[in-house]
Amino acid sequence: MNLVLSGGCACGSIRYRCASAPIAMLNCHCRDCQRSSGAAFASGVVAITADLQVSGTPSTYSVRGSSGQSTTRSFCGGCGSPLFTRSEANPQFTSIRFPSLDDASAFAPMLDIWTSRAQPWVCLDAKLPHFAESPQPPG
Repeated sequence: MNLVLSGGCACGSIRYRCASAPIAMLNCHCRDCQRSSGAAFASGVVAITADLQVSGTPSTYSVRGSSGQSTTRSFCGGCGSPLFTRSEANPQFTSIRFPSLDDASAFAPMLDIWTSRAQPWVCLDAKLPHFAESPQPPG
């Protein structure tokens, strides 16, 4: 994937750019990601929050995660495109929803998380590491 991540919503009113390389690319199978994506899981690119620049003002909503802390999802209030997920548990990282990337073809998941909540009909890639919940970040 390009060293610089860039993308935005479908209508173009929100754009972002991230100067740092991705920390990880993943699929999350938790129920909240299922609901927010309208699919069996949500795929994202984890980036350093401080390196993410956003133009435009995304709408947000927050839910209480399994940790008891808040998870905030950002989306375009105009077209509804999902954009970012940030967790109060790890605010130094932001997950960028892969469909919003300018070059989404380079997305290559490295792991699956919250597989304990995966729908029974989902075929998990046997080559990827699977985590029943969310692994703790290093450091």
